[in-house]
Amino acid sequence: MEIKKTKNGNELIFAIQGRLDTTTAPQFEAELKQNIDGVETLILDLVDLEYLSSAGLRVFLTAQKIMNKQGEMIVRNANETISEIFEVTGFSDILTIE
Repeated sequence: MEIKKTKNGNELIFAIQGRLDTTTAPQFEAELKQNIDGVETLILDLVDLEYLSSAGLRVFLTAQKIMNKQGEMIVRNANETISEIFEVTGFSDILTIE
C-alpha cells in the first residue's frame, strides 16, 4: 500500500494505492491520526485502491467518527469492486461517497 497526502488549508486528501487489509490498515490508521488535527474536510481518493478488507473498513469508520466531530469526510473514485463492498456492508449509508 502507498499513501499520498495532499494538504490544502483545512482540507486533507489521502490517495490510497494497492491493498488496504490487515497488514496495511495499522499504517493507514497511524498516518490518519498523525495528520487529522485541524482538518475540516478529509477526502479519501480510492482511484488506485485494489482491495479493501474488514480491517480497512474499520479504519474508514474510525476516520468517519473523528470527522463527524470536526467536519466532513468524502470518499471519491471507488472502483466497482470497492463500491460493492461499501454496498454489501452498509458503509454506503454511513460514508459520503462521490
